[in-house]
Amino acid sequence: MSATLSASTLLAVPLAPLAGAVVAGLFGTKLGGNLIGRRATHSLTILGVLIAFILSAMTLNSVVSDGARFNATIYEWMTVGGLKMEIGFLVDGLTAMMMCVVTFVSLMVHIYTIGYMEEDEGYNRFFAYISLFTFSMLMLVMSNNMLQLFFGWEAVGVVSYLLIGFWYNRPTAIFANLKAFLVNRVGDFGFILGIGLVAAYAGTLNYGETFAKANELAKLGFPGTEWMLITVICICLFIGAMGKSAQFPLHVWLPDSMEGPTPISALIHAATMVTAGIFMVARMSPLFELSDTALSFVLVIGAITALFMGFLGIIQNDIKRVVAYSTLSQLGYMTVALGASAYSAAVFHLMTHAFFKALLFLGAGSVIIGMHHNQDIRWMGGVRKYMPITWITSLIGSLALIGTPLFAGFYSKDTIIEAVHETHLWGSGFAYFAVLAGVFVTAFYSFRMYFLVFHGKERFDQNPDAHHHDDGHGHHDDHHEPHESPWVVWLPLVLLAIPSVVIGFMTIQPMLFGDFFKDAIFIDSSKHEAMKELTEAFHSPMAMALHGLTAAPFWLALAGVVMAWYMYLINPALPAAIKRAFGPIYRLLENKYYMDWFNENVIARATRALGTGLWKGGDQGIIDGAIVNGSWKLVGRISGVVRWVQSGYIYHYAFAMLLGIFILMTYFVWFKR
Repeated sequence: MSATLSASTLLAVPLAPLAGAVVAGLFGTKLGGNLIGRRATHSLTILGVLIAFILSAMTLNSVVSDGARFNATIYEWMTVGGLKMEIGFLVDGLTAMMMCVVTFVSLMVHIYTIGYMEEDEGYNRFFAYISLFTFSMLMLVMSNNMLQLFFGWEAVGVVSYLLIGFWYNRPTAIFANLKAFLVNRVGDFGFILGIGLVAAYAGTLNYGETFAKANELAKLGFPGTEWMLITVICICLFIGAMGKSAQFPLHVWLPDSMEGPTPISALIHAATMVTAGIFMVARMSPLFELSDTALSFVLVIGAITALFMGFLGIIQNDIKRVVAYSTLSQLGYMTVALGASAYSAAVFHLMTHAFFKALLFLGAGSVIIGMHHNQDIRWMGGVRKYMPITWITSLIGSLALIGTPLFAGFYSKDTIIEAVHETHLWGSGFAYFAVLAGVFVTAFYSFRMYFLVFHGKERFDQNPDAHHHDDGHGHHDDHHEPHESPWVVWLPLVLLAIPSVVIGFMTIQPMLFGDFFKDAIFIDSSKHEAMKELTEAFHSPMAMALHGLTAAPFWLALAGVVMAWYMYLINPALPAAIKRAFGPIYRLLENKYYMDWFNENVIARATRALGTGLWKGGDQGIIDGAIVNGSWKLVGRISGVVRWVQSGYIYHYAFAMLLGIFILMTYFVWFKR
């Protein structure tokens, strides 16, 4: 294959899942009269995603082996003045890697859904949504301009809204999807301001043209302030990433989004959509490199998220929420890496995390099926002997998550911790403490969940909700014995477990220290030397793993595992005692730092008061009252006076003339003397 990629092949990647989604959505649901059955629906959508995955893998192969690249406009939508709005693809190492991650995880989720949603009435609708999501995400990562990036960005948001509220007769699901939508609007407002500033000052939305003008932009100030324009642009763009990638304080939507079916949690909230923000900042590295202020902001926000969201994972009892908080924490790690100018490390962690976190979510879903739709880890225990495949794959996922040497998560996580250690930006001291402490916290809550679910004595028969528990699919379950899930559920687990073990070892050399990202990510190594110093220290993946056994993160992770083992298997009375001793801290965590309370009672009420004020005072008072109604009343009054004067009688007019002459004479006699 030549060193250029064909546009038609690349077009087929997003269009194949779109075709599947359109057919399933139109003909597999009530909308089109249920013309095709379940088997046809899942076969078509899986085929679409499979085609996308195969083409993505071939593209990645061409990019790696032949150095193939693609950057061209596919379709020009319109030109406004000098601003071109177009659809185009940019394929380099970063895009090709993202395409493979998105399509592979999506394919696994599609297969898994056959087993997970088999009893659900919305089966075909669900497949239509997840294929549509895959299309949106591919459009986002493949774009070569900010207009298409924004299209993909909003499209994944819309599909995410549909999926979180998939069970639309549950009030909690409706509340959760509205919350996700509103919080993302806040982030997207910043994002579109950033894009607007780029369009206004660079005069283009194309990545390549924008980056070519980056140095000119860096010399400009933001009008009317002391700030640098580039800092404002980068912070606005990053606020978009804070919404999508759930960074503090815009993280509040992600834990609630667990109301959606589990396959969604794996696809959207672990592997793809929430990493869109990380991908976008890495893609914009030529701009971010020019503003240390923006990088410090990114670093500190990421550090807060990495540490404080991890603490919340410790006290969760819902199996999916534990994994959700670990996602928040890991997204914090990726953000910290971006702030330390280790963009490649952030994207590398994005990739390794996609595999093991999707594995953990799907493993959690498999446990939920096996436990007859009970999600509370307090009523599990001893599941290992009933569900051996789910057990071993979940253990692999947990080991990868906590950064066990040789596993995928170890390479990416340790690189991030080292990179933060090497950086000298403002806030790096706090960030280094946060990512180190986060290692212990992650290990503790991950293995708390693992031990409570798979080991210890069986507690299914003690579940207070079990006997009258309706699982959301409309049927009741009274027998408690767990059972291994069908092959369509465990096969994706096995296929995700393999990269969770080996992908870090295999790819760390080219991705971090080779030239895999050479045209995609730009680092000004004279100012930000973290990656340069890491490159000098790196010898081989094996040497890194051996060194990892002596480093602080490994011992912190080990301490977390041992502590979880002691507290939940050996001495189960201890957690309750700690909870009593640290009541106020526990309540603070239980209420999620009162962020939801603050949003609902302060921000929402203030917004509502402002809205009501504008409606009553502005709309009803000024616009309707003064302008619309006031204008006709004024005209009416004037015309009333004028009508009285224009009577039609001659003696009235004669009297008016005499009166006028009298007034004028008086005026001239008295005032003009």
